[in-house]
This record gives sequence, C-alpha cells and structure tokens, in this order.
Amino acid sequence: MNDPTRREFLQTTAAIGLGMALTPDISPAQKPAPGPGTLFAAPPLERVRIGFVGVGGMGSVHVANLLKIEGVELKAICDIVDWKVARAQDMAVAADQPKPTGYSRGPRDFERMCAEQDLDLVYTATPWEWHVPVLLAAMKNGKHAATEVPAAMSVDDCWQLVETAERLKKHCLMMENCCYDRREMLALNLVRKGVLGEVLHGECGYLHDLRSIKFAKEGEGLWRRAWSQAHDGNLYPTHGLGPIAQCMDINRGNRFDFLVSISSNHRGLEQYAAEHFADADPRRHEAYKLGDVNTTLIRTVKGQTIFLSHNTNNARPYSRINLVQGTKGIIQGWPDRIYVEGRSPEDEWEPLDRYFTEFEHPLWKSERVQHATGGHGGMDFLEDWRLIECLRRGQPTDQNVYDAAAWSVIVELTERSVAGRGKPQDIPDFTRGSWERTPSLGIIES
Repeated sequence: MNDPTRREFLQTTAAIGLGMALTPDISPAQKPAPGPGTLFAAPPLERVRIGFVGVGGMGSVHVANLLKIEGVELKAICDIVDWKVARAQDMAVAADQPKPTGYSRGPRDFERMCAEQDLDLVYTATPWEWHVPVLLAAMKNGKHAATEVPAAMSVDDCWQLVETAERLKKHCLMMENCCYDRREMLALNLVRKGVLGEVLHGECGYLHDLRSIKFAKEGEGLWRRAWSQAHDGNLYPTHGLGPIAQCMDINRGNRFDFLVSISSNHRGLEQYAAEHFADADPRRHEAYKLGDVNTTLIRTVKGQTIFLSHNTNNARPYSRINLVQGTKGIIQGWPDRIYVEGRSPEDEWEPLDRYFTEFEHPLWKSERVQHATGGHGGMDFLEDWRLIECLRRGQPTDQNVYDAAAWSVIVELTERSVAGRGKPQDIPDFTRGSWERTPSLGIIES
C-alpha cells in the first residue's frame, strides 16, 4: 500500500469504536413485517460470475476453492494491495480462466467494481468493518452477496442487511465455514435422527490464541487489534454459535430470545506486548478494553440454553467446544467424544469413530470434500461448493440473511450487556415472526 492509502485504511479502522458507540438501538417493532415464512430462492444460474473483494489470507483460500468448482467464472478482483490483486488474477489464469479485471484504487474501489461489472455474486473477505459496505454495494447494484464472518458488528447494520436483501430480493449470506466441519455436521445429523433426544443445551465458543496475529505488522495485525482497544464483548461469536444454532432450529421453528454477558479482566495483550516489544515500540504502550475471557449465556424462546465463550488473548490450545446436550446423549469436541444412553458403555465417553461410520453427514461422504487441502481441510471447500450449487440450482442457501443477522448481532448485544454489568439484552427477531413458519435445515443428500 502507498502511504495515503494505508493512512485512509488505518484511520477507518481506528474509527470503528466511535461508529459503534453511536449506533442507534433499532427496535424490531419499527421494522416492516416480512413476507410469508418461506425460504428465499433466486432464479437458477448456468454459471456464477463472481467479483471478489479482499484477497488476503482467507480471501485467497476462497478464490482457490472457487476456481476448482464447476460453473464459476472469476470476473473481477478487488483489494487495496496491488500485488494481492495480481496474485489472484494469476490464480485465475492458471485455472484456464480469462484474467479477471483488477480494482485497487483504494478502500472503496469495490463500489466501482459493483457498478460496472456484470456479476452474479460479490464475495468479500475484508476486515470486519468493511463487510456491510461491500454487501450493500453488491445488492444495490443487482448482485447477490456473501461475506466472511461476522457479517456485521452492530444491531443497526444487521437490520440494514436484512431490509436490503428483502427489498431487492437478493441473497445476502455469511459464509460460516464451521457449520460445514465434519464433527459439527455429524452432530446435526445425530440431532435430526433423534439419536441425542430432545436438544436442551449447547456449549460453544472461539478459543484461539491470536496474540501473535493481532500484533503482526501485516494481515490481520493491521486492523484486528484495534477492536480489542475499543470494545469489550464477544467480537467473534459465529464460529461456535452457528452450528449450535442450526441444531436448535434458530430462525426455523425457534429463535434466540435474550442473552446476558460478562467479561474477565484484560491482561493477555498487555503482557504479550511487555514480553515481546522494546520500550520504544508504540505497541508496548497501547491500552486495551477487551476482556480476555467473555462468557455469554443465551436462551431460546423454546427454552434451550447456550453457553458461548470468546478468548483470543491468552495462551491456550484451539477449541470451539461444540457441545450438544440432549435428553438421550451428548456430543462434544476438543477432544472429540460422545455418550448416548443405551449405546455407550455406562457412564463412559466413546470416541466418535463408530458414529462417523454409521451417521456421517452425506456431504462428508464425498472424497472430493475429504481430500480438499485448502483452508481448514474440507469445510472451506464444502461451504464454497454448496453456495455455488445452490445458486446454480436456484435453491435456498443453507444459511441466509436472517442467520447472518441473528448470529452476528451477538457482537453488539454482548457489549451492551457487559457495559451494563450483565444486564439482559433482548435479541431481535429479524424474521419478524416468520421463523414460526420456516422449515428446519434438513440433511442435504446432494
């Protein structure tokens, strides 16, 4: 990046704290009622012409996946870094596609791309604060829209996405790859087959030591640490929450009701900076607001409970917890284990191997998925392949704009609850009642 572009980008990132602080509290009652409780499907596409915004780490993974999927044409690439645009263009040419048009005139050049390119889908993997601007620009220019997680960081932005998608009749979805991981899909299949009984409770989270990434002078280090300076709550809820929400039929016969949230002290980033940077390094003297461990409890309108945790500032192995407790059994990750009454040895955990053999989700039986190597194994490829398949077949997507909003709105609501000493926060019904008439996500046999 040249200096003016870098300054504009980092100044925008630094302003996120003020922007979220000024976000109005939008009540669902102020919103117009949606249509009937049916899942949105757009006309089928013979091929899916894509413009991609943000081709850094995860963006380049998605580009590599998309170029392996039949019916995809990568038409345009947008990024604030010229060489990243060129790298993605070279990937397309190496895949025997025409060289995509490049856009790199600054942080908002995606607006020019959306306006002048004939595209079916705009896909973004930018820093969090740019997700909503890219999604809105795509839909307002007649394109479907997809984003990396979270889809939005405020209540108001979640409503903007829902209202725009409904008004313009466009797909707007969040690409939550953890909903496609092998264990999470096994859990969903076990729930659908009744093996665990009635689902009562879930535990989930994003527990990942990101200290070195947050302090890096490239990639996510350019923007992600700024959120830890300005906010205190669960900044990254969807990896753990999405799969649990699907098991509990959120927005499809059930919905989130309210949450309470508290945070621990913040120590991890300060200690890391003190141990790794000289006194002259400005990173040594930054102040942080984000509690190292955020704990949130969610209750659904049908009475299930969810424990949701966030910790990216401390030394610890990775975990999403991924626990589903039913009346007949329980499944949990990290380590993978299961107990089913009447099947498992009395009061003993079992490994999952036998259950994968008997209850493997059909999508994970594909050797193409099992042998995918780019980005978190098969789940990243599977989520991209499912998106393209749904668009080409004219089917509803596995996740939709209501899921994107309900899972992402947790960010600001946890901040409000933490600031209010654990005060309960009502979770908006973005479907405005249509969840009661919307069918559950089934077990896809494709």
